[in-house]
Amino acid sequence: MASEPGTGTIDPREAAHFGAQAADWWDPNGASAMLHKLGPVRLRYIREAIDRHWDGDPAALRPLAGKRALDIGCGAGLVAEPLARLGAQVTAVDAAPENIAVASTHAAQMGLAIDYRASGVEALNEPPFDLITALEVIEHVTDPALFISAIARLLKPDGLLILSTPNRTPASKLLIVTLAEGFGRIPKGTHDWHKFLTPEEVTDLLANCGLAVGDIAGIMPDPRYGFTLSRDLSVNYIMAAATVTNETGTRVAR
Repeated sequence: MASEPGTGTIDPREAAHFGAQAADWWDPNGASAMLHKLGPVRLRYIREAIDRHWDGDPAALRPLAGKRALDIGCGAGLVAEPLARLGAQVTAVDAAPENIAVASTHAAQMGLAIDYRASGVEALNEPPFDLITALEVIEHVTDPALFISAIARLLKPDGLLILSTPNRTPASKLLIVTLAEGFGRIPKGTHDWHKFLTPEEVTDLLANCGLAVGDIAGIMPDPRYGFTLSRDLSVNYIMAAATVTNETGTRVAR
């Protein structure tokens, strides 16, 4: 099922902004260059969280074999494709149909079977997923609480959520909005600093839906590697969360 533009958590202006970048999404030097630079550190975190959550072998090539994954705000597939290569059966959604078209074409060229849909997460009517990723998405939705509740509904009781987003601090405003957007490293108008969420705010939203944060790390610029995981959460952070259940296996919301 797909949501109509302007309903649910989708902001039509945000969808149009990212859809306009669809053509060069896979260009590491294009409008999405920053996402390409973020890729290695985000995927490292995801892989470590997967192995930790399911007690997996770090050397295994397909740790998600037999598992279903949902990538929310997938863009042109920069995260969905690695998840498929890790063995998952991947469904990926994005608010911009232009992104879905590019993502579908690229996946076919790579020989990857990914179920791409132009949809908001709240419109999905699916069996629950083992893994859900929502990377740099929640700061672009119209209703973060509705967004998190939809994720909770779609996550298995023993599933894993990976979420990343910029923090709302003076440091993030300087580095992401003033400098990165000001100097064209990120397309201007990509971020509204006032919509950034603090780790405490996201943790509260998750707790209200019966999800608890098990791990959190900062993502910081590093001149040697582009970005690196850090204890400093002041600019950007990534977290792993899972369902809180009682002794009967029932989800417990705060």
